[in-house]
Amino acid sequence: MAKRHYIPVTADVPGINEGMRAFIRKVVRTALAAEGVDFPCEVDVCVTSNAQIHQVNLETRGVDRPTDVLSFPAFELSPGELPSEEDADPATGLTPLGDMMISIEQVRTQAREYGHPVRRELAYLTVHSILHLLGYDHLDEGPMKAQMREREEAIMRELGLER
Repeated sequence: MAKRHYIPVTADVPGINEGMRAFIRKVVRTALAAEGVDFPCEVDVCVTSNAQIHQVNLETRGVDRPTDVLSFPAFELSPGELPSEEDADPATGLTPLGDMMISIEQVRTQAREYGHPVRRELAYLTVHSILHLLGYDHLDEGPMKAQMREREEAIMRELGLER
């Protein structure tokens, strides 16, 4: 991809090193490319604790428990729809796609539960969140969920992290 994306990865928990941050940025870039995002954009990622994501989940969704990942899209899009050039921030030239918050504790717990490496679970949740930022959803058990799962699996294959 010729144009550069800005993907700050912050962490309010210990143990999130530069290698993990670089891996998250790689996953984000791969997912964006797979979805045809070929314009400069920004995606903010926060790696956090169960306690913090629990609080945000309660405040934003009214759900009183921790979760694995929360996505906060900047736009209301449909799958396959992308923001337009006019949506770019004039000061930076970047289109803000939104923010994601990932609980590293949930990543580790779910990796154990599913019997795969932490790296794979982290990648899966990152891809899942990018798709939410780009308008995909899985609230129903029908075609929308199937479409999202198909895209997740395709991107995970691209990363070499399929099941």
